[in-house]
Amino acid sequence: MGRSQETFGKKEREKKRLAKKREKQEKKDERKTTSGKGKGLDDMIAYVDEHGNITDTPPDPNNKIEVNLDDIMLGAAKIEDSEPVDPTRTGLITYFNSSKGYGFIRDIDTKESVFVHVNQLNGPLAENTRVTFETEKSARGLTAVNVKVI
Repeated sequence: MGRSQETFGKKEREKKRLAKKREKQEKKDERKTTSGKGKGLDDMIAYVDEHGNITDTPPDPNNKIEVNLDDIMLGAAKIEDSEPVDPTRTGLITYFNSSKGYGFIRDIDTKESVFVHVNQLNGPLAENTRVTFETEKSARGLTAVNVKVI
């Protein structure tokens, strides 16, 4: 008598393959029944109420508030013209390395440390010297310019 050519492992793999195929078909059918295709425009529109919540009911036209277009501010607030502020600051040299050509100035008012390069100096400097300076934004932060000894 001849034995069956199918082994137990082959039968099990075939059962798993068929079960997977059946699950896939069931998921496909479920997606088709619950899909949003074919809905009208009214079903897809969402509204925002006065509290910022999303709803599916349109707002009541009786509660409409008129807004003056000039009251709407886009972007940053306008800066009012004020008296010009003197850009000159005073500070104290906290560190200066003359061989490398740079140092730091501590602003007396804000206690902020500002970088200074030897190219911005009007004369030789040493630590603990009072100076006046202006600041300029650079890629790495504030830089002191027009540094003068007091």
